[in-house]
Amino acid sequence: MSLLTTPHPRETVLYGLMKLRIREIRKSKGLTLDLLAEKAGISRSYLNELELGAKTINVNRLSQVAKALEVSAEDLIVVERPPIAVPGFAGAGDEVELVDAYAKGDGMYHVPCPPQISPHGVVALEVRGDSMEPYYQNGSIIFYSRDVMGVPSEAVGRICVAEDTDGRVWIKHVKPGGEPGLYHLISLNQNVAPMYDRSLKWAAPVRFHLPPDMVQRAA
Repeated sequence: MSLLTTPHPRETVLYGLMKLRIREIRKSKGLTLDLLAEKAGISRSYLNELELGAKTINVNRLSQVAKALEVSAEDLIVVERPPIAVPGFAGAGDEVELVDAYAKGDGMYHVPCPPQISPHGVVALEVRGDSMEPYYQNGSIIFYSRDVMGVPSEAVGRICVAEDTDGRVWIKHVKPGGEPGLYHLISLNQNVAPMYDRSLKWAAPVRFHLPPDMVQRAA
């Protein structure tokens, strides 16, 4: 659905205060505030308040500004991506220390959601130590989804965050076991012995990871 969809027949519903990229795009095109206001057919003071996020805007005026800047109205809207919670660590012999005392969406800290993944249902783990090298370095962030039930087919054959029936959580390569419902858990580190024919409560594929030099804690 378009961000500009509105049920109002005249399309004059005011948006709440929102972040717009007007100033960024205006400057990239070498336009002054006065010139853009003139091209868009709006007052300079109103345009200035829009750039500062101090005024609401309706669909028609947003379209006027977009046309003057020669971009789409969608291009002017900054879509907020909520930060992702980091509720625990991965490491210590590949066993994960999940801290489930946090409320949903909370954690030790948060990191910005990478643009490569959707933030919906995603949490993250911080890698500690060298037990996951060469896949993940100390300080890396691993992203996965907790919205899983059991072991989905997409998890088999992939690196996953997985909880066994003893309540321990691991990051392992999940492979088919010797019997239906059992799985071999292969360590990411060659020096750690595989775990054969384990029963799992759930397994969630690692969706993305950030190396330590690219990790930023969200404000």
